[in-house]
Amino acid sequence: MTARGQDGRGDREDVLRDFHEAVNMTPRELEDWLGTEDSRDAGQQKGGGESVGHASGRRIVTLLRTRKDDLDDDDLAHMRKVSGYVHRHLAQRPGGDITDSTWRYSLMNWGHDPRK
Repeated sequence: MTARGQDGRGDREDVLRDFHEAVNMTPRELEDWLGTEDSRDAGQQKGGGESVGHASGRRIVTLLRTRKDDLDDDDLAHMRKVSGYVHRHLAQRPGGDITDSTWRYSLMNWGHDPRK
């Protein structure tokens, strides 16, 4: 990341760039994916309900459709979280065919399809 400018724009632009590099699914692709049973079954469940990744995916759809000037600090914090998750998870790629793997499905909940 580059140094933050006096107006904070440098850091903001880095967050936006990192997020858009990590998220390679369109809002429509992600919405369609989140509607599947495989999506709902992937990831860590919160108290038997929706998984953390599935909830994040819904928020990512909203973020992708939000004008960048309308993003607030909470939005940027979630974008950082998404970028970090995707990069950490990619480093843990399993061997073999990932097509129908929980590893891939979890990443897709976070807006990244490693097969793209």
